[in-house]
Formats: sequence, structure tokens, C-alpha cells
Amino acid sequence: MQRSKLGLDFDKVNYAKGVSRKIADNVQEFVEGYTTVSVERTLCRLLGIDGVDNNEVPLPNIVVDEIKEKGVLNQGVMYFLGNAVIEAGLNPQQAADKISSGELDITQLPSHSVEEAHEALKPYINDCIDKIKTRKAKRDNYIETIGEGPKPYLYVIVATGNIYEDVIQAEAAARQGADIIAVIRTTGQSLLDYVPYGATTEGFGGTVATQENFRIMRTHLDKIGEEEGKYIRLCNYCSGLCMPEIAAMGALEGLDVMLNDALYGILFRDINMQRTLVDQYFSRVLNGFAGVIINTGEDNYLTTADAFDEAHTVLASDFINEQLALIADLPEEQMGLGHAFEMEPGLENGFLYELAQAQMTREIFPKAPLKYMPPTKFMTGNIFKGHVQDALFNQISIWTGQGIQLLGMLTEAIHTPLMSDRYLSLENAKYIFNNMKNIGDEVEFKEGGIIRNRAQKILGDSIVLLENIEKEGLFTALEKGIFADIKRPKNGGKGLDGVVEKGSNYFNPFVALMKKN
Repeated sequence: MQRSKLGLDFDKVNYAKGVSRKIADNVQEFVEGYTTVSVERTLCRLLGIDGVDNNEVPLPNIVVDEIKEKGVLNQGVMYFLGNAVIEAGLNPQQAADKISSGELDITQLPSHSVEEAHEALKPYINDCIDKIKTRKAKRDNYIETIGEGPKPYLYVIVATGNIYEDVIQAEAAARQGADIIAVIRTTGQSLLDYVPYGATTEGFGGTVATQENFRIMRTHLDKIGEEEGKYIRLCNYCSGLCMPEIAAMGALEGLDVMLNDALYGILFRDINMQRTLVDQYFSRVLNGFAGVIINTGEDNYLTTADAFDEAHTVLASDFINEQLALIADLPEEQMGLGHAFEMEPGLENGFLYELAQAQMTREIFPKAPLKYMPPTKFMTGNIFKGHVQDALFNQISIWTGQGIQLLGMLTEAIHTPLMSDRYLSLENAKYIFNNMKNIGDEVEFKEGGIIRNRAQKILGDSIVLLENIEKEGLFTALEKGIFADIKRPKNGGKGLDGVVEKGSNYFNPFVALMKKN
């Protein structure tokens, strides 16, 4: 029986998870009936379609746009590519090349049964499954042979815009002690309805997420890890209009961590909720199969809503994200559920409230490698005060056993971190993590005190919120601005025209194969 240092009632926790499962099941009932252009492009990529045409349009986009323009996207790209294998003797890449050149109308080939189309694609499906398994096995072997850093993993970002400069910065961070290198994605890429191609050297606020950039960084981190005797994890972003595509690219290239939230794109990028919720399911199936840890974006709620008053919305979203991930067969051990240290620094006893919330989240999701986000909203440019705020954040992380610690930077709100800034943040965290290593085992919380009362109140408030969401449904709750005080219409936002109800010939065997494994 799990014991709570906070006096949490685990019957209430289990009840909250049960209500959240009903919310997630209701969402999944919708998801099962629909596909999207990004899901179909993902299937093209998994079948081996790659490259761009003379105008640098990705071939997966060309194939999917072709069947969409012909009004048959609902039948699914797998069906038409299977027909092309049978009728034209073309593999998926060859079919894409001929569609791009105008030599093939894939929708006009003689029709075969779904079973025949599926059978024709099996060699390409199995080849993809084997590639992802091999990539995962390589990670597992590294961890087994050279090991990795202890939790909380020290997570830092690189964001130069140039993948080759990112490699230099990542090497410095890894040698300074980082466990996870997150390559920040260029501003606005989440709103692109295609994935750029090749190595890139020009990005704003980050570096373009491409498969080649993934390969370049993974190759260098493997080399550094071998030299340092510690496996270095690589993180990128698969949120946005290309969520499942980027998840597939990461699975093939050996990424370890992906920012993959069910609600982030809806709330903060105004991406249509129907599109996002369909896309997140397939992306999580892919991440689950590839052994990728997902990071969810609940911490972002506190950038637009008050961190003290709205803490229960973060917990409610964590509950929902957990259930949506479980439906996709993503293990709890790969759920980097999000929360943050974001209360106004002048709040009396703010440290105690933050400690209560972090301990509560740890107890409610005991197997999850929780991702704890640093203070950002109230960083002022006073680097000395900022370093102290980050030190308090680090104390709570080691005290409550967080899994992934995105390190705060003393120059937050001033500029993109310099290598020296990263060094100071890593030094701060390592000092505190070592010096306070077992504090969580030694300290109990006073019954009836501020910390216990705060945690119990947040759990209770989150249950009330979840009950309301379950009555209305998640779509309606999002329309009403339940999370982050942001309202989004069910039939508005970006990408709705890329959602279509599945037709009679539709099939996607990757879901069953990946979940079965």
C-alpha cells in the first residue's frame, strides 16, 4: 500500500483517474473515426517515402495532397499505395516519385481489396518496425553498457538556429554534466503543415526540426556519450500540425524525449482541437513503441493563468494526459507529465506551496519521470535573484524526486543562454542535488500544516474540475477556457480542413503492431 507523506487519500486519487479515463475514452471514441493529413503523411514516411521535389515540397505532402484533392483522403494513403504496389509494381518511394512528376494518378489504378493492399505493403511495414526496434535496442545497449546520469535528469536547451552550432553547444553542455539536450525548435514551426527537409543553418529562436538534423545531433551525442561514459538523451518537439510525422522521424533517428502534449497546440498555437486530438493519439503510439519519453505541457498553463489559483487545472490536465497516453499504450515510465515552479516570488510561504505541489504530483504519478519546469514568468533580469530562484527550484526537485529537471538560467528573460550560463546552472543543480540527496527520505510533513493542506485542497479542486469536464466532454471544456484561461472553438483554429472521417477502405496496421509490441 502506497503511503502518502501528504496524507493524500488514494481512493480519491483513483477516483480522479477513473473520471479522467471516462474523459479520455470519450475523446478516443471520436479519434477512432477520423484521420488527418498529418497522420497520412506519417504513414508515407513509415513506408519509406522521403525527399522533396524540385520546389522543396516534401514527397509525403505531395502524395497526401494528391488523394485529398481527388476527394478520397478518407480511404487512406495505405490503401492507394498498396494498390500501386500490386498494379504498377512500384514500391512506395517509386510511387511517390511518379506522383510528383505527374506520371501516376494513384487514385485511378484498378482497385483491389483492403486485404490485398495490406498484404502488398507488409514488407515495407515490417521493415519500418524492425528499424525502430533496432534503434531502440541501440539506446538500451548504451544505457546497459555505459550507463546514464541519475534522476532528476539534468535537462538543458540549445537554440542557435544552426544545427552545426547546436552540436558545439550540446557537446559543451554534455561535458559539463547535462543528461538531456533539448534542441529548441525554430519559432513558428509548429504551425507549418509540412516538415522541412535536410540539414539547416538558419532558424529564429531555435533550429528547424528535420530528420537530418535529428540524425546529425544523435550521431554527435552518441560520440560524446562514449567519450564521457554516459548516455546523453536527445529531446525535440513533435507538438504542432506535424505531431505524428515528427514522432515518426524521432523514432527512426533515435530521439529519447519528445514534447508531446494533447492540449498544448490547441491552447497556445490555436490548432484545431479535433486535428490535435487525432494527431496526438498516433504520435503517442509511435513514441510508446520507440521507448521515447513524452513531455506534456501543463507548465505552460501557468504562463497565462495564476500559478497559485490555477494549480488544480495543471493536476487535472496531468490526469487526462496520463489516460490518453495509456490508451495509446505509452507506459507510465515514459510519461514526463508536466508541472512548474511558477508562483510569484513575493508570495508568503510560496516555497511551501511549491513543495506541496511537487510532492503531490510525485505521489499521484509514482512511476512517471515527471518533468519539472523552472521559474520563468517572474524572472526579472536580476541575475543574482534569478540564480536564487533557480536554487530554490532545484531544492524542491531533489526533495520530491522529480524525473526530468529543466534547468533554470540566471539570464532568463535577458537572452538565449550562453555556454557559461549553462555551466553555472548545471553547477548549481549538481551542488544542490548532491548536498541534499536524501532530504526527501528524512523529512516528514506536519499533519494539518500548510504543505499537507495545500496538496489536499489541490487534489479536491481537481476532482471537482474533472467531474465537470466529464459531464461536458473535453471539447466543450476547451471551448469554455477551462485550461490556461484560453477559449478555443471546436470548429475553429488551424488545420481543421486536414481532418476527415475514415472510409470503408481505411486501414493503419502500425497502430495494432506497435501497441501489440
